[in-house]
Amino acid sequence: MKSDKISVKELFLAIDDIYEEKGITKEYLIESLKLALEAAYKKNYKTNETIKVDISDQAIKVYAVKEVVENVEDENTQITLENAKKITKRAKIGDVVNIEVTPKNFNRVAAEAGKLILIQRLREAERNLVYTQYADKKGQIVVGVVQNSDKNGTIVDLGKVEAIIPTNKQVKTEKFKSHQRIKAYVEKVLPGGKYGPQIILSRNSPEFVKKLFELEVPEIIDGIVEIKGIARDAGSRTKIAVWSNDENVDPVGSLVGKKGLRIQPIIDELFGEKIDVVPYSDDIPSYIINALSPAPILAIDIKDDEKLATVVVPDEAISYAIGPGGQNVKLAAILTDWRIDIKTEKQIKENIVE
Repeated sequence: MKSDKISVKELFLAIDDIYEEKGITKEYLIESLKLALEAAYKKNYKTNETIKVDISDQAIKVYAVKEVVENVEDENTQITLENAKKITKRAKIGDVVNIEVTPKNFNRVAAEAGKLILIQRLREAERNLVYTQYADKKGQIVVGVVQNSDKNGTIVDLGKVEAIIPTNKQVKTEKFKSHQRIKAYVEKVLPGGKYGPQIILSRNSPEFVKKLFELEVPEIIDGIVEIKGIARDAGSRTKIAVWSNDENVDPVGSLVGKKGLRIQPIIDELFGEKIDVVPYSDDIPSYIINALSPAPILAIDIKDDEKLATVVVPDEAISYAIGPGGQNVKLAAILTDWRIDIKTEKQIKENIVE
């Protein structure tokens, strides 16, 4: 469809090419062409008639569709029985007849219009195919190449389509270079408009880390090891709780791997973000103690009605347990879904004395 002019035969060859190369059905293309030509005919020939376009590889014909009635009230949609019988002798009241009204030059005009319509429909169909393809990838990880970054985010080329990591979905400490290859989590896929589907990626979601482990650890894929919870301070630290359905399989060891072989590629992908892998437990005190790891815990008191855990640590370990900016205890609280109050031995003894 490169030439300025195109015949009906060439139009159908173009449809065949699109079908073969793009996998878009002929039915869809031809139906789109019919609807567009019907609208074009009405506009060009200034008629309010009900129009039907018939398309074959030899010619394009236009018919006015009219109902057979005794008395015509609307010439655009109705025809008398007498006139209908001139078209088909078997016509009767209530029938619908098609009257050919194809203008002499309509094949040429239609073919030229069809060229533009096919280009438009091809673009729309390709956008729909891309949307369908990536809608299925929602919640998954994709690999792309960084194109550029600005105040709105980072554009990533995924091959057939571009995606964006909005600024609020990026890790503040991460800086990407043009043409850098990265992974990202598909958080949302929107149908989009003129420029196709909009694919929203994330690098700061806890789910991103979870999916990275799912790709790296066969035991998760096999359902032997489960990720029970995850809490993340993107760019700094992640805590992840794991459970094994097989007592012979160490869930923490499965994620870390021998000599860190499994966890290291994930740390590298996250540009050095620290990852604490802890055992999940149905026993709440044990789970909270695990979540605060590697801080040493002396005692723990649970208030179920308040969902509050008071945890006692050695005096010298208070800053270690709380973490810089309260990070360790905050992540443990998110991971366990419990409020955690850290106390030192000295604070507990002082309260007892009082």
